[in-house]
Amino acid sequence: MRRFLFAALLLGITSPAFAGSSESIGTGVAIALPVIAGGITLTKNDWMGAAQLTVDTVATVGLAYGLKHVIKEQRPDKSDYMSMPSDTSALAFAPAQFLWDRYGWEYGLPAYAAATFVGWSRVDAQQHHWYDVAASAGIAFGMSQIFTTRYRPKGLTYGVAPTNGGLYASLDYRF
Repeated sequence: MRRFLFAALLLGITSPAFAGSSESIGTGVAIALPVIAGGITLTKNDWMGAAQLTVDTVATVGLAYGLKHVIKEQRPDKSDYMSMPSDTSALAFAPAQFLWDRYGWEYGLPAYAAATFVGWSRVDAQQHHWYDVAASAGIAFGMSQIFTTRYRPKGLTYGVAPTNGGLYASLDYRF
């Protein structure tokens, strides 16, 4: 619970710097999400997770940025042809998907809610179409499936599961 309070505090500190429109607040949230995800990995002393978060985020944002220069989709406000996909949304969805895949839905669901707000803010500001944001979320999902493994804390773990005609029990120690 303290981790979420820390994340909310960090988000609260970041957002006033971008106070104003939903687009500006969304940009602040997009910047805060990887920082918060990095903080979670560090509080768990999960150095492999920190490395995976970095690779996952760089790959997601890098692919979105590269595709933006190949796919010439006009923005809804007609300002340029750099709409598809949304790199700001990619920056938000990459840590959200990482948190879901690495630590479970308890971490991923709040991060996905924040990333969805970022996507909505980009559409609301007429910088992107909804499908630009959906493409960024899809890229984040794919990159996380490639680079992220499930977190397994060090120490003693145990489990019990029913089977046909009995019970399965396990006891493991992870160094």
